[in-house]
Amino acid sequence: MKLLTFRRGANLAVGALLSDDEVVDVGSTLGMDNLTVRAILAAGLEGREWVRRAIAAAKQRLRLDWLALSAPIPDPLKFFGLGFSYRAHVEEIRAKMPQMVFPNHQVWFNKQVSCVNGPFEPIDKPAVSDQLDYEGELAVVIGRRCRHVRREDAASVIGGYMVCNDVSVRDWQMRSPTATLGKSFDTHGPMGPWLTLDMSLADAHRRQLRTLVNGEVRQNGNTNDFIYSIGEMIEELTTVCTLDPGDILATGTPPGVGAVMSPPQFLQPGDVVRVEIDGLGAIENRVMQEANTARHA
Repeated sequence: MKLLTFRRGANLAVGALLSDDEVVDVGSTLGMDNLTVRAILAAGLEGREWVRRAIAAAKQRLRLDWLALSAPIPDPLKFFGLGFSYRAHVEEIRAKMPQMVFPNHQVWFNKQVSCVNGPFEPIDKPAVSDQLDYEGELAVVIGRRCRHVRREDAASVIGGYMVCNDVSVRDWQMRSPTATLGKSFDTHGPMGPWLTLDMSLADAHRRQLRTLVNGEVRQNGNTNDFIYSIGEMIEELTTVCTLDPGDILATGTPPGVGAVMSPPQFLQPGDVVRVEIDGLGAIENRVMQEANTARHA
């Protein structure tokens, strides 16, 4: 089962992806126009039954290429990112910065939810920095409210998986040990293109991930290189705080980021960044220069 969010006029709608090119509008089929992917996850088995009923009852199917996709979860309550999670990425950083001391525990940071972006929407290059970087990542989406989850029980609280780009502004990332500011610029959380609900936890640990910039492969790694299992990640976070349906955990990036290349290869306006994960689809975002104009509600 794959769920996506798309624009229907001025509003957002939930779709169920049936094939490479067909989508059912779940909310309108059921007469639930305000339905969201987060609400489907929160409803648990009943939510999945809503989707199955909509697929069976739909009299019209939409073409995927007609739809303007949004982030599958456009309104998460929390968006976490994990640093230093791939062995090979740690080694490339160590080679570049041998003086760096790596912690013996998981390093989590917040990406502010205002950075959430659609799978094919532009990424802003901030006016305040020339160190814009990509980080292709597997995103885990929480499926039910949970706290104090043991690692061996993690599968029971996972709602699904999707592709994510943990876009990073390196100089702002290094301004503070928390890294939050450098990870949270508006538009710097593109994700999607849909949420895959039925992949097993075992399969999530053997996903091939590639990041391409203007067609050139920069990252080509596999989640079997994780230092920490997804179960360990969820155990760590839920020791501290309650996770809610729709919360997003970006699980870290494999080697090949622009900052560690010699010389560094940061993103520039006009660059196109594509992140693809086998079995989960791909997102693709063009870099644009930030307008840097004041906006008020």
